[in-house]
Amino acid sequence: MIKITLPDGSVREFEMNSTPMDVARSISEGLARNVISASFNNQTVETTTPLTKDGELTLFTFDAPEGKKAFWHSSAHVLAQAILDFYPNAKLTIGPAIDNGFYYDVDFGEEAISEKDFSKIEKKFLERAREKAEFKIRSISKADALAYYKERNNEYKVELIEGLQDGDITFCDHSDFTDLCRGGHIPHTGIIKAIKIMNVAGAYWRGDEKNNQLTRVYGISFPKQKQLTEYLELLEEAKKRDHRKLGKELELFTFSQKVGQGLPLWLPKGAALRGRLEDFLKAAQKKAGYEMVMTPHIGQKELYVTSGHYAKYGEDSFQPITTPKDDEEFLLKPMNCPHHCEVYNHKPYSYKDLPKRFAEFGTVYRYEQSGELHGLTRVRGFTQDDAHIFCTPDQLDSEFKNVIDLVLYVFGSLGFKDFTAQVSVRDLENPDKYIGQVENWEKAEQAIINAAKDKGLDYVIEAGEAAFYGPKLDFMVKDALGRSWQLGTIQVDYNLPERFDLHYKGSDNELHRPVMIHRAPFGSMERFIAVLLEHTGGNFPLWLTPEQVIVLPISEKYQKYSEKVLTLLENSEIRALIDNRSEKTGRKIRDAEVNKIPFMVIVGEKEEQDGTVSVRKHGEGDLGTFSIEEFISLIEKEIKKTLVPFNTNN
Repeated sequence: MIKITLPDGSVREFEMNSTPMDVARSISEGLARNVISASFNNQTVETTTPLTKDGELTLFTFDAPEGKKAFWHSSAHVLAQAILDFYPNAKLTIGPAIDNGFYYDVDFGEEAISEKDFSKIEKKFLERAREKAEFKIRSISKADALAYYKERNNEYKVELIEGLQDGDITFCDHSDFTDLCRGGHIPHTGIIKAIKIMNVAGAYWRGDEKNNQLTRVYGISFPKQKQLTEYLELLEEAKKRDHRKLGKELELFTFSQKVGQGLPLWLPKGAALRGRLEDFLKAAQKKAGYEMVMTPHIGQKELYVTSGHYAKYGEDSFQPITTPKDDEEFLLKPMNCPHHCEVYNHKPYSYKDLPKRFAEFGTVYRYEQSGELHGLTRVRGFTQDDAHIFCTPDQLDSEFKNVIDLVLYVFGSLGFKDFTAQVSVRDLENPDKYIGQVENWEKAEQAIINAAKDKGLDYVIEAGEAAFYGPKLDFMVKDALGRSWQLGTIQVDYNLPERFDLHYKGSDNELHRPVMIHRAPFGSMERFIAVLLEHTGGNFPLWLTPEQVIVLPISEKYQKYSEKVLTLLENSEIRALIDNRSEKTGRKIRDAEVNKIPFMVIVGEKEEQDGTVSVRKHGEGDLGTFSIEEFISLIEKEIKKTLVPFNTNN
């Protein structure tokens, strides 16, 4: 008998060679019907893998990320099988699961695949899936594996096998299809009920442009047709909300090839919106005791060598800037924290002076590869709402919790309600990725976990996601479409104070090292605005939106009254404009809806006589007639619903 420990801590005994599926059946038939993957002692296994020793077993359904990975990896096998049915001379290379679906890289030789071929391949895929063929893993010797693919003239698989150790090579069989594979499959093909080939793209073998170009076929699959339908509807909604599309339509930002890839240009409306976000955070920071600083866009290379950033990120940064002076090199600033260490270093501090909280909207530069650039979410120049807190070890807990309060205030004011916290710690198996003493890492990681617990956060611990200099608390926010984004981060750092030789004089009159907290509630201003755009669909909170009201005179005769209304609104610090085009009122209303202006006020003869305005709300329609004072009060009340002052006594 073997003892199997389940995720809830319960231990059950089973016969030797029982499988994960046997364990699932022992729990319930319903679970057995839905289990598609498993892990045993933290190793991915098949649901049919015989279990031969005691261990910890986790069963996964499609709802779990691990379940989706197995489902989509298995689907890649079926896709490859369907492709070979139509293109028997095609050479298969690799077919992994990705965040949303899977792909297979194929060398089609003289043939080609295009969108017109998708439907026939999808149909064949489903025919193959209905065979309910089991996925079976078998070990094979290196010699036999090489012989198999040499016979098929597949130099790609041969190259992969040559890099593997004899004894570690496995093939996966299902139906009449065989592929080189290390495992992680669903029980059988019949579980796959829906498939959509999303697109095809070019991809170099092993990502090297010196190698052959292959065709990458992207797909996604589901255990129910309804799930595919919902996914495609979500995709259409995502296209409508794409921040690049909305940014152009709302005239917020643009890019110029002459300026350079990945370097956004903020247009007047976008710059004003971004300025309001900065002012919003500055007001909260002032209440929380932060002091604003400003640092240059460049720094001597030695600054980043000292901090460790050059060793870790030098290849991803812009190349050093040389000057007429020999051996003098500067870098475009990749991080703000080394500069802030030097701000702290400008004079001695006592423990009575701490904490010191230095904040800056500092622009930094990273040389991202052109293929990785994407609108505002991946750029080469971006501004961080950076702050660094220098405190005593005794102050660390309260300071960290105060930052959590600030992050949650930001999320609440901007409508991000669905989020989890991720405690990002070291990868203990790769210690070379990190700097500093193990003792300091352990203290920092425990401090974050304690703070997250005490604040009642819903958190998970992710190994290997820490920054190279310290662990962090990342906030994973779900947007309106259910997509997860990392927004807001807080990091504990014992290492940079040491590398920059930072001190404060303690109550014992001796010098001590401060602890450093890095924090950025927005993260990158560019990325945050992109996510906010897609989350709101461009319908920003009223306090933030570029234009809050548009005045629509029904004819030129009411231009003067429109200007009076505009002045009264502006006197109450309401952002408004007049649409005085010679268009019909219906057209003006439609255009205001497209431009996502929250309120439209229509003025004509009756409104002028009564000193009123007819009000329409974006997405809701007619609200009726208001006096100008009543309308101003309406707007002020709506703003107060979402924009409340930051309370430092949270």
